[in-house]
Amino acid sequence: MAANEATKRGFNVPTIRAGAGIAARRSDIMFALGIVGILVVLLLPVPPAMLDLLLGISITLSVLILMTVLFIDKPLSLNSFPTILLISTMLRLSLNIASTRLILGHGHEGPDAAGKVIEAFGGFVMGGSVLIGAIIFAILTIINFVVITKGSGRIAEVSARFSLDAMPGKQMAIDADLSAGLIDENQAKARRKELEDESTFFGAMDGASKFVRGDAVAGLLITFINFIAGMVIGIALNDLTFGQAVTTYTMLTIGDGLVSQIPALIVSTGAGLLVTKAGESGSADKAVLGQLSRFPAPLGVTSFLLVMVAFMPGIPATPFIALALIVGYISWYVYRNPRDIDDALLGAKGAGASAGQLVGPDGATPVDEQVGDSLHIDSLRLELGYGLLPLINYQKGHRLTEQIKALRKQMARELGFVIPPVRIQDNMQLPANSYVVKVKEIECARGDIRPDMLLVMDPGGGRISLPGEETTEPTFGLPAMWVSENHREEALFKNYTVVDPPTVITTHITEVVKENMAELLSYSETQKLLDDLGKEEQKLISETIPGQITVSGVQRILQNLLEEVVSIRDLPTIMEAVSEASRITQNVTLITEHVRMRLARQISYACTNEEGYIPILALSPQWEQTFVESLYGEGEEKSLSMAPSKIQEFITVVRNRLDQFAMQGDMPVLLTSPTIRPYVRSIVERFRAATTVMSQNEIHPRARIKTLGQI
Repeated sequence: MAANEATKRGFNVPTIRAGAGIAARRSDIMFALGIVGILVVLLLPVPPAMLDLLLGISITLSVLILMTVLFIDKPLSLNSFPTILLISTMLRLSLNIASTRLILGHGHEGPDAAGKVIEAFGGFVMGGSVLIGAIIFAILTIINFVVITKGSGRIAEVSARFSLDAMPGKQMAIDADLSAGLIDENQAKARRKELEDESTFFGAMDGASKFVRGDAVAGLLITFINFIAGMVIGIALNDLTFGQAVTTYTMLTIGDGLVSQIPALIVSTGAGLLVTKAGESGSADKAVLGQLSRFPAPLGVTSFLLVMVAFMPGIPATPFIALALIVGYISWYVYRNPRDIDDALLGAKGAGASAGQLVGPDGATPVDEQVGDSLHIDSLRLELGYGLLPLINYQKGHRLTEQIKALRKQMARELGFVIPPVRIQDNMQLPANSYVVKVKEIECARGDIRPDMLLVMDPGGGRISLPGEETTEPTFGLPAMWVSENHREEALFKNYTVVDPPTVITTHITEVVKENMAELLSYSETQKLLDDLGKEEQKLISETIPGQITVSGVQRILQNLLEEVVSIRDLPTIMEAVSEASRITQNVTLITEHVRMRLARQISYACTNEEGYIPILALSPQWEQTFVESLYGEGEEKSLSMAPSKIQEFITVVRNRLDQFAMQGDMPVLLTSPTIRPYVRSIVERFRAATTVMSQNEIHPRARIKTLGQI
C-alpha cells in the first residue's frame, strides 16, 4: 500500500532503491554528510518544507532508537548508544534553532510559518484552547525532565559505579577459569574484552545521560524564549494585537516544543531501558549505522508507525511516506540478506558461533549442565578457604593463577609432560586461611597460610630474629615464621628466604605434582604425546605400536620414569629404547631399565650437583648379595621376597646414612647394580621418595662421580 501511495504522489520506487544501495555501500560518507548537515542547520536558514523533513527525521531516529533498545538482548549489542545519544541531541538542538529562526522571523504570517509539522503538533495538542495546550505541554515537559531524564541519568550513574566495583571480582573469575583450564587463552581474552567494553560503556552512559538532561533544559528554555520574544516581536514590530500574538505564538512555540520534547522523551525512555538491561570495533559509522540497521523487526515497526503518522489529520504525508519507504526497504533488505549486512558493516566476526561450540536448535548455546558432567573428576584441584580468595588477584606480587600457569610451563620443560589444568575453587567448609591440594579428588596436601604476611625461613636452620608468628613451612615441614610486609627489607638484609603466600601454595602444588606425576599421565595424554612427535619418528612408532608393545605398555613405562622424576621430554630416544627392548622382552620393568640406560646422559646430568660431580652412596657387596638372594622366580617373573626384619634393617641403615649426609647439606645418589635397582628403589621410595637410586649402567662415561660412602 505504501509503495502504491508513493507512486501516486510521484515517487520513483526503483530510484529510491538505487539510492538506498549507494548509501549502504558508502555509509562512511553518508554519516559524515549527516554530521555536516547538522552543523549547516545551526548556521543557515532552513525553509519550512525542509524543516518538516528534518523534524520527521528526528522523530524517526528517536522511534528507531527506542525500538532497537526494546529488541536487543544486552546493552553491549548497542554499545554505540552514547554516540547516538549525542548525535540525536545535536540534531534536535539544531532543529530548535532553525524553528526559532522561522518563528521569530515569520511567526506573524500565520501558524504555518514554521512548517506544517509544528503547526499540526501545536493545533492537535491545543485542541483550540491556548490554556489547554500550555498545560499539556507543561505536563509533557515535567514528565520528560523530572521523571524520565532524571531517572535514566541516575540509573546510568549507578550502573557505571556498580560495573566498576564488580570488575575485580569478574576479572578474578576469568583468571580462575583460565588457570583451571575451563577456558583457553582466546576465550579469556574475549571475556576480558567484553568486561572492558562493559565498564567503558556504562562509564560513557553516565556522562551521556547529561546530554539528555541538558537537552530537556535547553528545550524548555528555548520554548520560553520563543514565546516571550515572539510576543514582543509580533506586537512591537508586526502590529499584531495581544490576542493574535498570544494565539499565533502560543501555537508555534508549543508545537515547536512538542516536536523537540517528544523525541527527547522517547530517547530518554530508550536510554533508561538500555542501562537497566558493552564491544563493537570499527569506525563510528559502522558502529552507529551498522547497529541501528542490523535488526529488521524494529525497522519494520518504525516504518509502519511512520505510515500511521503520515495519515494523521494535518500531518504532511510526503516526508513521512518517503521515510517509511526507505526504512521499510532497509528492513526488508536486512531480513532477506542478514549475512550481507553483517559482512558489510560488522566484518566476518559476527558470522556465527565459534568452532567447537555446541548450539541448540534455536541457535542458542545450551547452559544446562549435563547429568554426566557430575561424573567428571578433576585431575588436580586447589581448594581455598574464603580468606585466601584474594590471592587469586594478589596485588603485592605475582597472582596465584599466574604462578600456576608458569608452573605448568616449567613442568612441561623439565619433565616433558603438560600437567592437567589446576581447578581452583573456594571451599566454605575449610578454615579461612587453609588450602587443600587434591589429586583426582583425593586430598594429598594441606596447609595454613597468612594471605597478608610473608613467610620467612633461615637457610641455615637457625632461629629467625624478627617479630612474627612462628610456624612450619607446609611443603617441607621446615621451621619458619610469618612476618608483616614491613619487615621484607630487613629479612632480605639478614639473608633470610622470603616467600609470598601465592608462592607457598605453588611450591606445595609443585611437590604434589612431582609425587603424583605418574597418576596424572593418562592413556589419552600418552597417545597425544606420541601423536605430537614429528614425521621422522612416526615411522618408528608405527613399527613399534602395536606390533611390539601397546600404547598402555608405553604409558606404564613413561609412568615408571615419571615416578622417579625422570624427564620424558626426549620421547624419540625413549621410543627407540622401547623398540629395542620390546623385541627381546615384554616385561615393563626390564624395558624401563633399558630405557633408563639409554637416558644415562640425561639422568647423570640431572643428578650432578653444583660442584660438577655426582655424589654417590654405594650399596655394599653384602647388601647386594642379600638382595640377589632374595629374588624369587624364574626368568622375567622375578620378585623380591626378603624377610620383613631384613627389610626393616635395610631401611634403618639407609635412613641413618642419608640423614647424616643431609645434615652436611649433601643429597647423595644411592648406587646399585642393574639387577637389583628396581627392587631397592621400591623399598627406598616408601620412606624417602626424593632419593635417587641409580645403577652402574646409568652413569654416563663422561660424568664425574664422587663416592661419599657405602651402605
